[in-house]
Amino acid sequence: MTIVGIGVDLVKISRIQSMRTQWGTRFLDRVFTPAEQAYCLHRRAPHIHLSARFAVKEAILKALGTGLRMGTRWREIETVNNPAGKPEVRLSGRTRELADERNVADIFASITHDHDYSIAQVILVTNDGNRDRKVPPTNLPSVGGVS
Repeated sequence: MTIVGIGVDLVKISRIQSMRTQWGTRFLDRVFTPAEQAYCLHRRAPHIHLSARFAVKEAILKALGTGLRMGTRWREIETVNNPAGKPEVRLSGRTRELADERNVADIFASITHDHDYSIAQVILVTNDGNRDRKVPPTNLPSVGGVS
């Protein structure tokens, strides 16, 4: 296993709350997948969970070394929780292609938050013994013109 990228991001929770208040579903639909929205919007404090998932998206883009360019889109990075509650990141579209070009076999993600900030750290690794294994894709339809 070789590390091919590390990313970290800190998000002010009130910033995400303000963007949601100002832009409503337009913001949510542009940035978050339906699964992310379903999870976050059913929590007591949705803005905390939305900000954590936003931090993961930013951390992934930093770990890939691309930022939000080269054809990447917010909704191509999805954070879901496994049955134990551990965050798992799924990639699709151009973001998935960029990860494949870097031989990313797995993504380790960690999320935390307090009253003011959410933080996420991601580590992208190759599987030196089996380069054919790739991060599982999302089951999302193409996001087309969403950016």
